Amino acid sequence: MSRSIKKGPFIEKKLYKRIVEMSKSGNKKMVKTYSRCSTIIPEMVSFTISVYNGRNFVPVYVTENLVGHKLGEFAPTRVFRSHAGSDRKVAKK
Repeated sequence: MSRSIKKGPFIEKKLYKRIVEMSKSGNKKMVKTYSRCSTIIPEMVSFTISVYNGRNFVPVYVTENLVGHKLGEFAPTRVFRSHAGSDRKVAKK
């Protein structure tokens, strides 16, 4: 279920504060965050945000196309190797 429109998008306060301070100063350092559930807002465009996936931080460069999505969508937590049957060779008849 999605978040109510009257509440607005969820952004962690600490993350939002760091983005606003960096945009005022013109500094474009990488921001590390554990908040995978924060929504990407237009103020975050052109920043690189490192999102924790449970093992390491995955850098996400924010563009205009990503606005409205969650940060966790771009830092996968699981590694897909392959299906069991896909590497077997087909027997010739």
